[in-house]
Amino acid sequence: MYVRALEKVATRYAPSRLLSFGAVHVLVALQLMQQQGRASRDALCKRLGLGGGAAKTLVKHMKMRGLVETSNGGTRMTAKGRAVCQGIMSAMPAEMALPRSPVALGRHNYAVLLKEFGFAVGTGLEQRDAAIRMGATGATTLLYKEGRFVMPDSSHDPLRKEPSLRKELVEKLRPQDGDAIIIGSADNSRVAELAAKDAALATITAHEKHS
Repeated sequence: MYVRALEKVATRYAPSRLLSFGAVHVLVALQLMQQQGRASRDALCKRLGLGGGAAKTLVKHMKMRGLVETSNGGTRMTAKGRAVCQGIMSAMPAEMALPRSPVALGRHNYAVLLKEFGFAVGTGLEQRDAAIRMGATGATTLLYKEGRFVMPDSSHDPLRKEPSLRKELVEKLRPQDGDAIIIGSADNSRVAELAAKDAALATITAHEKHS
């Protein structure tokens, strides 16, 4: 339900031009407002990598859907916007930047915990493809089972020889059995973050379509 709310914001209204933002940009915009209370257009441009016109259109669409309200002080979430943001964050409750490693091969890497959605991950190719569509170099998906990280459709633990990274993931993301971690890799930190979150949203959406 909450992902669909994001997708509706990212739907163009005929005969408008194609949009340069998607559901993940709506999510990160809401997160920015959650962190700062209000967000200026400049702050949205910088955080989302959008031009001024695209950021203006994004805010307009969010406002039309009742997620935000605007004033001279910036844009802030409404009660509906907070509910949508909190709903998404219940499925994606933790995130962190990661250094380069055998499971995070990009110059910049960003990990998102996807709560109780390990069962919805197929081979990991779906998450990789979603990340690439965002301009990333790729994505790695890890499942957490019985206190171990494993690759999808495999019992191989890619962090067996990386105890420090494993410890950092466990301490900061706090995964539990059945969770998935999606790591977006890119040449800059903003794209890595957007890619990981977009791949997570795509995983939720794919499950909902098949359930």
